[in-house]
Amino acid sequence: MDESASLLALFTSSFLAATLLPGGSEAVLIGVLIAHPDLFWPALNVATIGNTLGGLSSYIIGRLLPDEQALSKKLGRYMHGLRWTRQHGAPILFLSWLPLIGDVLCVAAGWLRMNWLAATFFIALGKFARYWVIASAIN
Repeated sequence: MDESASLLALFTSSFLAATLLPGGSEAVLIGVLIAHPDLFWPALNVATIGNTLGGLSSYIIGRLLPDEQALSKKLGRYMHGLRWTRQHGAPILFLSWLPLIGDVLCVAAGWLRMNWLAATFFIALGKFARYWVIASAIN
């Protein structure tokens, strides 16, 4: 696979992995870096941007939820994410890279009408940190 196609596949998988859909963009990142070691920074940036945008799609879903009752039905047993988000504010979104709980935190941040710039910053920071650790281990 050429470099452009590899980066497009990485963007797509990282975006989808950050939504409520299951996915493992880490494997795609590893594959891209093994096939194209010279793409360290471009791959890291593409994965971070895709995953951040996917997290923001969950944030937008939260913004669209009408009330707490609707949110509790959607999240069920994961309501602790709402409490953590309310208690800690935008910095808790650094943990948005965590499986399952990260999606819940992003939805909760949107529902709480958290500042979208602060949310974007902490989501991106957490996503970048995770991908940087993985990419550095490969490189």
